[in-house]
Amino acid sequence: MLIFLQNVAFTVLPFVVLITVVVTVHEFGHFLVARSFGVAVDRFAIGFGRSLVSWKDRAGVEWRIGWLPLGGYVKFSGDENAASVPDKNDLESLRSSIIAREGPGAELRYLHFKPLWQRTLIILAGPAANFLLASVAFAVCIGVFGQATTTARVAKVEAGSAAAVAGIQPGDLIKGADGRLFRDFEDIRAYVQIRAGVPIDFLIDRGGHDIHVLARPHPVQEASPFGGAATVGLLGLASLGREVRHYGPIEAISLGVNQTWEATTSTYYYLGRIVTGQMSADQLHGVIGMAHASGEITRQVVTQARQAGVNWALAESQFLLQFIGLISVSVGLFNLLPIPVLDGGHLLFHAYEWVTRKPPSMVLQAAGYRVGLALLVGLMLFAAWNDIQRLPLFHSFGSLFS
Repeated sequence: MLIFLQNVAFTVLPFVVLITVVVTVHEFGHFLVARSFGVAVDRFAIGFGRSLVSWKDRAGVEWRIGWLPLGGYVKFSGDENAASVPDKNDLESLRSSIIAREGPGAELRYLHFKPLWQRTLIILAGPAANFLLASVAFAVCIGVFGQATTTARVAKVEAGSAAAVAGIQPGDLIKGADGRLFRDFEDIRAYVQIRAGVPIDFLIDRGGHDIHVLARPHPVQEASPFGGAATVGLLGLASLGREVRHYGPIEAISLGVNQTWEATTSTYYYLGRIVTGQMSADQLHGVIGMAHASGEITRQVVTQARQAGVNWALAESQFLLQFIGLISVSVGLFNLLPIPVLDGGHLLFHAYEWVTRKPPSMVLQAAGYRVGLALLVGLMLFAAWNDIQRLPLFHSFGSLFS
């Protein structure tokens, strides 16, 4: 029983808090922009399932807290369901029914009859809120706890490593790679680990002179917080010293925005390598993997904090801020995929409407949502299978038949 409670405390609770915050902020982005344009909203829900608490504000919006805290949704007036799927009837039929029920002009309060540019901004507001949340989380983490950095100067090169083969030497200062500058050793590590086997052109200061060195990081297997192992790129370098730098509010905000941008571009690059077959798709993770990673990192944070005599609650807060930032970026990017059902799918339909000067037919929209739902479910099942295979319980069960 004690072990079960520990698993709940370390795995379930942090993940529930994380995903609820990230998805609620996403939906609140849609909500705020929609309300600023006068769009009628029936409900804003935090969590799903039966309502635990609900109330209505002066605008008639129902605010609800559901019993299953795994996100939330906004239900716009006139939508069939919480996914904002258009009504089955065509827009003229919908317009007529609204006018008959509420009078002429009432249809202008409904989302589907707002100008195209307003609907587009409402859709973009969800992912934008995620990127804003990530920037704020990173900025607060940097501003409160500082940022651990190591100098980009090389202290040691492992024999036989990718760095040794390329000719990188102790004392070299790695200034950048592929036309991009590095601030510290963490920048180098983040850049290299998603480029296993990819040639990288490093800019190095050696004895006051800039030289270029081409290195190809070796692919190695490292333990993944999602379970199992992951392939990462490794140069085989050690850096000089480590320190924690503290920044003022303006610098922290700038670094938070920059960290969000870095996470966004790295994710796109990583997904591109998976799509082109340069990396295995078994590195894709879903809800199970995120929950497992949340639990594993929480355990590590608490253990390290206790060993160092640090307040583990503060250490856990720092971890949650970082993890919320990373997951928020992932949720924002995921929702921008051009798949009907997701925000990117809505944008795709809006692009069609902008080009043709008329909305896509209901037949086309219905077909698009069916295909999109199938793709989405397939992707989620694939990611879940990847996650399940990595769990120790799966391997223990499999060993019974081997």
